[in-house]
Amino acid sequence: MYYIYHMDIRHLRYFVTVAEHGSITHAAEALGIEQPPLSQQIRQLERNLGVTLFERQTRGMKLTEIGEVLLPRARTILDLQAQFLSTAEGLARGERGHIRVGLAGAVPLLPVIPLTIRRFREMAPDVTLSLEESNTPALCAALHEPSVDIAIIRPPFTDPSRLSVFHLLDEPTVIALPRGHRLAKEPIISLDMVADDPLIIFPRELGPGFHDAILSAYQLAGVTPTMGQQAPQIAGTVPLVAAGLGVSVVPRSLSQIHAGGVTFHAISEPAPRATLAVAIRTGQNMPLVTRFVTVLRTACRKWEQRQHDTAPFADSENL
Repeated sequence: MYYIYHMDIRHLRYFVTVAEHGSITHAAEALGIEQPPLSQQIRQLERNLGVTLFERQTRGMKLTEIGEVLLPRARTILDLQAQFLSTAEGLARGERGHIRVGLAGAVPLLPVIPLTIRRFREMAPDVTLSLEESNTPALCAALHEPSVDIAIIRPPFTDPSRLSVFHLLDEPTVIALPRGHRLAKEPIISLDMVADDPLIIFPRELGPGFHDAILSAYQLAGVTPTMGQQAPQIAGTVPLVAAGLGVSVVPRSLSQIHAGGVTFHAISEPAPRATLAVAIRTGQNMPLVTRFVTVLRTACRKWEQRQHDTAPFADSENL
């Protein structure tokens, strides 16, 4: 009659240790147990398996042919157990695993974001990071699916009930003008000065918060913008400006795009801000995600604090 033997992993460790030392006495010393219990456990293992693992000799223990076959397999099981425990401990500390990070349009151009990702990889080299760039509505949907674990978005967004959202920063904006524009030599421009220029802007559904902030800033300046061609995404406004199709209000980090035929200028108040937030699924219990969000929020807070005292992009190595 056959039965299932539920093996105690300790029996494998005893078996491997006795085989490596060739002696019950030395193996017991290595394991920190008494000799009689160890001998009893080895015999119990042999009875349970229905095989003889060792030949008992006057000066030690010698593996049988069956023992020789089973020894490497026992070592493999013990190695897998050690890997399992190490991985579990790493996951619990947020030091191992895989996280998928979604980035809203133009977010990768903000220096603090790629810097934070690079620093996190240095802090947790055993963590795999996957990056995906999309728009805010698509990223929120991806969190729900879930096909991403963390999303850096431009609030507000619809259906926030299942998401936890934390403010990251309010990025200053600049106005992009085509080269040769009548105001191209002005360092600071008010929005009423460009009210008659076609405003190139992205579709509202891609980033309703930033889209509305731009139009509200025009209204606060006492003017209504002349709407021009829509860009397919936030970063896509700059090439259209370079083509001479109008002007655009963009996050200051987009001034890193060295598009020929475009100049970037500070905006006098009232100036819109490009707000960023980080969103995760409410109730998720991944220490790795919590750790990444904490590192990101800390870096963004330091970045905002330094904006009052430094040049726009002199901050990348001091966060």
